[in-house]
Amino acid sequence: MSVDVITFGCRLNAYESEIIRRNAAAAGLGDAVVVNTCAVTAEAVRQAKQTIRRIARERPQARIVVTGCAAQIEPQAFVDLPNVGRVIGNEEKVDAEFWRATRDALDVPAFGIGREEKIAVNDIMSVKETAAHLIDGLEGRARAFVQVQNGCDHRCTFCIIPYGRGNSRSVPMGEVVAQVRRLCERGFREVVLTGVDLTSYGGNLPGQPKLGALVKQILKHVPELARLRLSSIDSVEADRDLIDAFATEARLMPHLHLSLQAGDDMILKRMKRRHSRADAIAFCDTLRWLRPDLVFGADIIAGFPTETEAMFARSLDLVDECGLTHLHVFPFSPRPGTPAAKMPPVASAVAKERARRLREKGAAARVRHLDGEVGRQRRVLMESNDVGRTEQFTPVHVTAAAGTLIDVTIAGHDGRQLLAR
Repeated sequence: MSVDVITFGCRLNAYESEIIRRNAAAAGLGDAVVVNTCAVTAEAVRQAKQTIRRIARERPQARIVVTGCAAQIEPQAFVDLPNVGRVIGNEEKVDAEFWRATRDALDVPAFGIGREEKIAVNDIMSVKETAAHLIDGLEGRARAFVQVQNGCDHRCTFCIIPYGRGNSRSVPMGEVVAQVRRLCERGFREVVLTGVDLTSYGGNLPGQPKLGALVKQILKHVPELARLRLSSIDSVEADRDLIDAFATEARLMPHLHLSLQAGDDMILKRMKRRHSRADAIAFCDTLRWLRPDLVFGADIIAGFPTETEAMFARSLDLVDECGLTHLHVFPFSPRPGTPAAKMPPVASAVAKERARRLREKGAAARVRHLDGEVGRQRRVLMESNDVGRTEQFTPVHVTAAAGTLIDVTIAGHDGRQLLAR
């Protein structure tokens, strides 16, 4: 029995959607749609609500279950939407037993369920541990994601996510290594380590091992793993072992996505970030010196409250000074309950215009990167029969079987992806 799961947001949500799909199907939850929401921006919440209303119109017999960060933070906003039979929290959504209880709850006629009874969201801040959920990768993907950490102990002034995910907690090293080995046995050639605040890994474990130690243990004890990749990291938390692994471990892919957010020190301070502009530039310079083929992506917010044009210009300049290639740009979106929502705002039109300029800057940087790849030899992991990714996570158009690793020569590009032969 299959269960439709619609996912919004981050890689971790995509990973958890596979757990939901498996557990809900095993519980016998038929004719149901699960919407796994995101709360990172107000727009993400709006899109989730819009999707729920559309499902209710197009599939009036379907029973809808809402979960994810937005559901954890504001369950009341979803419980009265059409056809929503239950709203469940982030901790509950990965609990197999809870899906059996959800099946039973949905089997009760709607008139017999009170509004509050539809909500099953517990206090996420009370959760102290996170478990390793063994899945066989993500449907339709050549690479597999492994959740090694959840939650966040930091309180950036713009971010609501800690209230949806709870405090930082990590999966023990041995369990992570076992899962990576199992995925390799299933035929996956690349594994991506993911979490909410990945570089805080190990803080709640005995001995407080760091992310770098985990990376080295995986590469040591799973020699059959061809490629190991990291999702977004906070550069200020990168430990010595992690930096050493990038310098010495060819199987650790030369691509890092950084949570930078801004390029102006005053804005970084008002965001309650823990790095400075100089820290970000120095980190990129150091890593690129140790691993010359390494490329960087970054998250950057445009139009944060109090941001002047001069402050924004320093974010624009950071693209060149850090040598960023893959940008995720967000116009600032105030989230109720965060300190930034109370700060003097930048006009929405100005924030959107700055975001546009940042994206243009990022597009130009991407083209320079693509230009520099022409003529190079690259090893590509095929995601489908005609698109793969290089070690630097750059898309390549080439024909080969999905899931295979092939060596190619880069012949050109079309402005978006590389072309290979």
